[in-house]
Amino acid sequence: MTRKKRLGRGLENLLNTTREPDVNESVAMADTYVLPDEARTAPTEGNILNLSVYEIEDNPFQPRRVFGESEIASLAESLKEHDILQPILVRIVDGRYQLISGERRLRAAIKANWQTIPARLREADDRLVSELAIVENLQRKDLNPIEKALSFRRYIDEHHCTQEGLASRLKIDRSTIANLMRLLELPRPIQEALQNGQISAGHARALLPLGDEPVQIEFCDQIVRDGMSVRAVERAVTDKITAEDSLGSNAAIRKQRTRDRHIESLQQDLKSALGTKVQIKPGKNERGQIVIHYGNHAEFDRLREILTGQDPAGKFRVA
Repeated sequence: MTRKKRLGRGLENLLNTTREPDVNESVAMADTYVLPDEARTAPTEGNILNLSVYEIEDNPFQPRRVFGESEIASLAESLKEHDILQPILVRIVDGRYQLISGERRLRAAIKANWQTIPARLREADDRLVSELAIVENLQRKDLNPIEKALSFRRYIDEHHCTQEGLASRLKIDRSTIANLMRLLELPRPIQEALQNGQISAGHARALLPLGDEPVQIEFCDQIVRDGMSVRAVERAVTDKITAEDSLGSNAAIRKQRTRDRHIESLQQDLKSALGTKVQIKPGKNERGQIVIHYGNHAEFDRLREILTGQDPAGKFRVA
């Protein structure tokens, strides 16, 4: 039988709590687990519970997609040697325990063959859980840049807020969010190379000014193949843009390129303000189109609220 893990006395005294026996041990190995009636209302916020590792549901807002096996195995060995120093954080949703933070510790506990794990109970709505999951991973630097960008976009879409609003709630600079979300404009092969660690976020950002997807992918392949530094990529991109400009000896062509750069700058300003892809399509006689992209109904409602000052129900917001 696997040895049951418990908090050390010193940590129990520090947390000012006494561990109760695990009354659900007989069903700990069940694939799905529903709390008994008396347990659904008994726990209160701040309680330290001793939960079966198999009765804790995943955090649906976890932005991290990849957990390295070696990382989890190393943490599992640490748990065996030193026990767990900090409880995981959970909440109760529909009578079940759901993870808020501490997925690495939970995965490591399962790998170490623990049957139970200490968990602190907290009341939290979906929005707060989303924020806590993002902050935990940002602080630990666990997320790759694309995962961070996707977590930002999902939060903005689901909670109908701007980049400024998210930055305020996470206590980080808006430019950090904007710069990461711009990476989602890159072609899928470049995003995958970034996720796989073949290139860095600095490499990816250096490719953005190129604009043309085939050219960006070609540069990315060269980075991976030749091991180019970020500085080398920046110089190569600048040289390519300069060379293209030099081909336009005609004054009209130069004027067009200047206008294109101005339009690109305006597009980036609109993208940052709206938190989504924006295209400016110039036409003749100083006419043109501004195309704003959205991915779902929720994002459409969010953009409508930003542009019209009305909520999705058609009511004007109070300033």
